[in-house]
Amino acid sequence: MPLSFAAVLLYSAPAMSKKKNKPASNTIAQNKKARHDYHISDTFEAGMVLQGWEVKSIRAGKCQLVDSYVLLKDGEAWLLGSHIEPLHSASSHVIADPTRTRKLLLSQRELGKLFGATQREGYTCVALSMYWKKHLVKCQIGIAKGKKDHDKRATEKDRDWNRDKQRIVRQHNT
Repeated sequence: MPLSFAAVLLYSAPAMSKKKNKPASNTIAQNKKARHDYHISDTFEAGMVLQGWEVKSIRAGKCQLVDSYVLLKDGEAWLLGSHIEPLHSASSHVIADPTRTRKLLLSQRELGKLFGATQREGYTCVALSMYWKKHLVKCQIGIAKGKKDHDKRATEKDRDWNRDKQRIVRQHNT
């Protein structure tokens, strides 16, 4: 029994499903000042111990990492100086401290590397960014050494030269 053209179209059409709207980026906050002021030699991914109101505020985008750093004490890592602004609707029943010290979750091997690196002369540990990984909040931390003023000028000079090169290539190709 031959099938009509319309019947073939019905059977061959793929099932249409709704596409999930995925956010453009998983990044919550970045510490651009740290990348400007320090040479980052190594980075680690750390989990964070957060309270419920903090997660709701982070989802709303009320988080800053400017001037935040990592304190290594008693075999544990702590994030200091980060600011999570409490939402009035989510934190009405608790006393919210926006700049409280938050524990970072790292493996013993990673903690050992961090302790060893920060014992060296001139090295410190800073928070670089905060981002979502599936449903968890992660913090990227880095082992950093302070830049001198001439290093900052050299970095700016290189960035400007790369921008000028791109502009010249674009003008030449058109």
